[in-house]
Amino acid sequence: MTNSTLPALPDFRLEGKRALVTGAGRGIGLAIAAGLAEAGASVTLVARSAGEIQSAAEAICARGDKAQAEVLDVSDLNAVRDFFERHDPFHVLVNNAGTNRPKPVTEVTEDDYDAVLNLNVKSAYFVAQSCIQRMIAGGVKGSLIHIGSQMGHVGGVNRSLYCASKWALEGMNKAMALDLAPHGIRTNTIAPTFIETPLTKPFFEDKAFLASVLEKIKIGRLGNVQDLMGAALFLASDASALMTGTSLVVDGGWTAE
Repeated sequence: MTNSTLPALPDFRLEGKRALVTGAGRGIGLAIAAGLAEAGASVTLVARSAGEIQSAAEAICARGDKAQAEVLDVSDLNAVRDFFERHDPFHVLVNNAGTNRPKPVTEVTEDDYDAVLNLNVKSAYFVAQSCIQRMIAGGVKGSLIHIGSQMGHVGGVNRSLYCASKWALEGMNKAMALDLAPHGIRTNTIAPTFIETPLTKPFFEDKAFLASVLEKIKIGRLGNVQDLMGAALFLASDASALMTGTSLVVDGGWTAE
């Protein structure tokens, strides 16, 4: 007979937590929203148009979990501020909305620059800021999760804008962690490799491009949205209570060499 006292497994469940996922109508955002809801959170899905997020929220509710959809264009900063003022503080924010315009650096236009940097950095920053302000005012502790990229850790051909935005997100995340730690608010990024979604699937029809990607993903396959669901749940839950200001790299080994 042993007298050992075993430590309890940290809680991965999210009952009683309110979570917000931006860009939640499809792909990564939809998968993460579904995963957080399955873990017990009440999830608000937002995107610019109602159709996809409303359908997703209905599907989540149909299986017995909690979800609601609300239209929000995160590039409209006045709308962002109004959105957070109208809602109780969230415990979890998944900053997922983003875009990409892959081009050689010599062909990038000012419009390309504004489109990528404004959504991937400016909108992400001020969505986080508005969320944080409500959390602090309400004394709510929680977790911010920014969807970055392996391209926030390395470079990529024809991805100068995307890399610039995702490296910026990593720096933003680290600095925010220092500001937020005294308030019990954690902030981290998830940095995926190429994930097959409705948005990215057409790129992989180029067999040469697909081969170049698979050569660098050491596990030998493209990522899928399920590969990110567990990472998001981990960062949202108490299981990652000591993690802040860092990046969870889910890249199949791309950045290992």
